[in-house]
Amino acid sequence: MKKSLGRQSGVQTVEVSLIDGKVDVTPKEDGQIDPAQLLKATYDSGVSVAELDMIARGKVVKDSSENLVLQVQPNRSFVLASNELSKGLEALAGSSTLVTVRGQLYKKPAGKKKVDASAPLKLLILEVQKKE
Repeated sequence: MKKSLGRQSGVQTVEVSLIDGKVDVTPKEDGQIDPAQLLKATYDSGVSVAELDMIARGKVVKDSSENLVLQVQPNRSFVLASNELSKGLEALAGSSTLVTVRGQLYKKPAGKKKVDASAPLKLLILEVQKKE
């Protein structure tokens, strides 16, 4: 799995802790990592994913469907799942304020449901770390 994830575009390092059951992926300084590709690469290596958490920095905007989105690059954004923390960022939509958040992009469905890898990932904000 470490090799499979390490070969993904934009990945600098991969650290695996078998004791904790966690994998930390660090992006390259100027790299972009596609979380959906990380999920796919992990499942393809024979390992199931329970959760995918991330720390991201970007601007809060609204997309064409009026969904709140965290835009981390001009061509990369994450739709925000609605919760109290995301609602608290609504006033920043369209401003130049940069926000750093810790969030959950994926959580394995309960039971033995098959994972739908084609479903769009929504970022559930767990913590707003910084506004600048």
